[in-house]
Amino acid sequence: MSRVYDSWEKLVGAVLDREELRRLALCDSFSSSIYSDFSFDSAAASSRQSNSSSRESNFLRRVVRPIELKEIIKATSNFQNDMLIGQGVLCQAFKAWIDEHTLIASEPGSGMAVAVKRWYNNLERHQDWLKEIDYLVQLHHPNLVDLLGYCTEKGNMILVYEFMPEGNLEQRLFTNSRHQPLPWAMRTKVALDVARGLFYLHDREIPIIHRDFNSANIFLDAELNAKLSNYCYGTDDHSPVLTGQVFIKFGYTAPEYTSKGQLSAKSNVYAYGAVLSELLSGIPASNVKRVRPYFSKKKKVLEIMDKRLEGQYSDDAAYEFAKLALKCLSVDPKSRPTMADVLLALQHIPRP
Repeated sequence: MSRVYDSWEKLVGAVLDREELRRLALCDSFSSSIYSDFSFDSAAASSRQSNSSSRESNFLRRVVRPIELKEIIKATSNFQNDMLIGQGVLCQAFKAWIDEHTLIASEPGSGMAVAVKRWYNNLERHQDWLKEIDYLVQLHHPNLVDLLGYCTEKGNMILVYEFMPEGNLEQRLFTNSRHQPLPWAMRTKVALDVARGLFYLHDREIPIIHRDFNSANIFLDAELNAKLSNYCYGTDDHSPVLTGQVFIKFGYTAPEYTSKGQLSAKSNVYAYGAVLSELLSGIPASNVKRVRPYFSKKKKVLEIMDKRLEGQYSDDAAYEFAKLALKCLSVDPKSRPTMADVLLALQHIPRP
């Protein structure tokens, strides 16, 4: 087994303490400069802490505000179908425009584009949803789709998020013909962005387990930064880990959840491995059991790599990513790395 995967917990303890790892999750780019960024030289550490604090404060000082129902109705043209951009089991999503500073409705094409998620009315779920709001407003990270506001007037359950103009990863990998295929360099960046977002959710005092983690819930902003969406589905007074509904798609579901209904942070790690498989092979996660055996040897990895990526990656880098995916896809959750381990492993993989 490669040195990248030996003694995961020992590596975590020896290289970075918890605060250093949290700063790692907020780094701006995936580059070799990461090593100098996280040296323990005192001057470098001081500069690093200043830069990290600035990044963190940009997210922590923003306040999620209530938005009047009348403004949301105006911004969505009363939830007209021509504003509809998505529909699921729990809610509908509409594109709208609001003033960036006042959050009041603006004319289409002006102001700030947002995604308005309107949950179907459900009196039994309303109280749980209100508790969820209390928790969601605390979550701020560059790799989470940003919550801007909410509305609970007249029993409505509405959340307003930043709009992600480049769609989701599933579209970019499998269904969106208007874009060029995602290049290798961008796929490695997506892998890192997603790992940062999941680590942030798992690293909280009460960890959050993403109950619908898949490539359709990984969105891309205008700069192609990857951000997680739908990362919280209901909480109770004790733990957002074990409550709420689970909507894990086939191919991303960890074996222990399928067989025993057990959901944990390691379930997300399995799903992350499925996303890595998609990024490498260009084959949907529904076929992950067929793809996974190819990740065990370098020669076989090169056989399963997405043909659209030819000439963009080194054999060694592809193999290291494949080994990480294979580790995440372990049947036994105890054999999977944590997302902290994944973040550290990614720093050792040669970049383009």
